[in-house]
Amino acid sequence: MSLTPVLLGLGSNIGREAHLCAGLEALSAVLSGMRCSPVFESQPVGIKSGPFFNLVVAGYSDLPLGELDRRLKFIEADNGRYAPDRKGLPLDIDVLLYGDLVGNFDGLILPRAEILKNAFVLWPLALLVPDVLHPGVQRSFADLWGAAHIDQQLSPVAFSWREQALTPADLIATYPALT
Repeated sequence: MSLTPVLLGLGSNIGREAHLCAGLEALSAVLSGMRCSPVFESQPVGIKSGPFFNLVVAGYSDLPLGELDRRLKFIEADNGRYAPDRKGLPLDIDVLLYGDLVGNFDGLILPRAEILKNAFVLWPLALLVPDVLHPGVQRSFADLWGAAHIDQQLSPVAFSWREQALTPADLIATYPALT
């Protein structure tokens, strides 16, 4: 089976570092050539909760879209996403892009609309895959970020996975932490 380029959005607002690291570990078994964006802290959108840590992951999958989405739900479940007594959102993983697919695929709408609406998705995409084109609007993520007028506060945060810093120190120094 051929490999399909995939972009995923990850977020957590409780046990943020632990859940994101667990999610990345699980994803490393599902995706090949996995790369991670810097990690950002953002205020919640659409829910009342504490701040989130968010990042974007790029990689390749040999799984059909439906099977990939099913595996992502299992990873979320393993991190308490669907626990009846959970407080907050331990781990959220969204398929942002699956190849160049555009449309509704058994309820999964691609490309994910949040790409163009949320800074915590678009900025990491612009840093990780600046030249990749959004298949719906045919503009690069760097161009979309440069033209974006999204009224959301977010800031890069120090974050390491597998003893590798995901967020460059100069990015953290350039943008102040959320208050």
